[in-house]
Amino acid sequence: MAGDQKGKAKAEQLKGKVKETMGKAVGNERMEAEGRAEGAKGDARQAKEKAKDTFKH
Repeated sequence: MAGDQKGKAKAEQLKGKVKETMGKAVGNERMEAEGRAEGAKGDARQAKEKAKDTFKH
C-alpha cells in the first residue's frame, strides 16, 4: 500500500510539473498555477509517506 501511495505522489509531482511547464510555454497562467498546485499536492503526499516510514521503523 505504501509503495502505491509513493507512486501516486511521484505521478502527481510529474503531472504538475508537466502542466506547469505547458502553461508557461503557451502563456496560460491558470494552467501554470494548476500545475504548481498539483505538484504541491504530490509533495505533500510524499512527505506524508516518508513520515509514516520514519515512524514505522
